[in-house]
Amino acid sequence: MTEILIAIFGISMLYVSLTTRIEAYINVLALQGLVLFLMVLTDHAGMGRFSLLFLGTETLLFKTIVIPAFLTYTVRKNGIMREVEPYMPNFYSVLITTAIFAFGFITAFWASSHAPNVRPLYFGVSIATIITGLFIIISRKKIITHVMGYIMIENGIFMMAMSVVGEMPMIVNLGVLLDLFAAIFLLGLFVSKINTEFDEVHIDSLSNLRD
Repeated sequence: MTEILIAIFGISMLYVSLTTRIEAYINVLALQGLVLFLMVLTDHAGMGRFSLLFLGTETLLFKTIVIPAFLTYTVRKNGIMREVEPYMPNFYSVLITTAIFAFGFITAFWASSHAPNVRPLYFGVSIATIITGLFIIISRKKIITHVMGYIMIENGIFMMAMSVVGEMPMIVNLGVLLDLFAAIFLLGLFVSKINTEFDEVHIDSLSNLRD
């Protein structure tokens, strides 16, 4: 069951590299949140009861429902529909993302041969997700897409932390969650302000800002 969930998570990242619809990105984030929640339920060995409750609440309530709902409200309010002019065509994005996943699995199997505690499937998909999130940030122009890339990076870090969930996961995840909420809250204010001054809310508008 866990292997199927990890595979679905990885496929969702390949889909993100192909689509240009902003709401499709949000749907992927909601799907990833649900997948992480199911992974917490099916692979919670070593977790305390309180840790399981916290991680389950974080993934189901915040990652699956609250954050996607807030992002949907933001994009609809500001009329942000598509990533119209990415820095590279989607075909090349898919090729690069596929190469990233191949690199992630090569790294995972190399690491598992040197560290028996490393689980290759977990490690490979999490590494690939983190790098793909960085790739989305540098290859897209919309500010909100950059924030979604950051959230995907955080999801990859969460998945990687699942392999060492006994090592004080509460402090780590609480810190990441607070950081994530601060970023999304500022995003809502920032995008709304940018949209009142410029026709497009992409990073090129930032060069026109003045104190």
